Amino acid sequence: MTNKSTERIKMISAMAMLTAIAVVADIFLRLPNIGGFLTYEPKDVILTIGAFIFGPIAGLIMSLIVCLIEMVTVSTTGLIGLLMNFLASGIFVGVASVIYYRKKTLSRAVIGLVAGSLSMIAIMLLWNYIMTPIFMGVPKEAVLEMFLPLLIPFNAIKAGLNSALVLLLYKGVVTALRKSKLVPEREAYDGTNKKMNTILIIVISALVVITLLLVLFAFAGVF
Repeated sequence: MTNKSTERIKMISAMAMLTAIAVVADIFLRLPNIGGFLTYEPKDVILTIGAFIFGPIAGLIMSLIVCLIEMVTVSTTGLIGLLMNFLASGIFVGVASVIYYRKKTLSRAVIGLVAGSLSMIAIMLLWNYIMTPIFMGVPKEAVLEMFLPLLIPFNAIKAGLNSALVLLLYKGVVTALRKSKLVPEREAYDGTNKKMNTILIIVISALVVITLLLVLFAFAGVF
């Protein structure tokens, strides 16, 4: 077996592993009924990490597989839910990884995540305006009234939480994959080898995660 074939098998194995983890996160770590019909699940965190490692196309393939599995397992929204979930994941994962994958630095990771977040928020507002009246049987005027109190805050919190989790978990996931020989050494992004940068990112990301989780719990009526 050639080195190229071996590397391809390793890449597919790592992608399959990350996809499986994303499915588990999707099914078992979901927070439903936010605002009555929205659901948060952290699958995009794992999918973005996979896209950062293997590229945007790989990230979109993983996203589609996870969304298909979600449709036939825990989702009750059928093809509309599949479309909306894939759009949300695909835009966030795709934009972030396109920016980061060209030059793997910490600053590019942050810029990519911010761009992915803003793109996802804008795209999902448009598609919620189009699809929510079909799914919920409400007029488009009612959807517009949801923008400021619900849809914009929810998507912003979701994107911010997922971005913080990516920054918090990326180094650990890449290190584990390197130790398993599934990812070559060069796949670690630049800047994380500096101890102070790593500590700073972990602390800030952890604080953002805790804060936004509390806000999501409040939206869901947990407390």
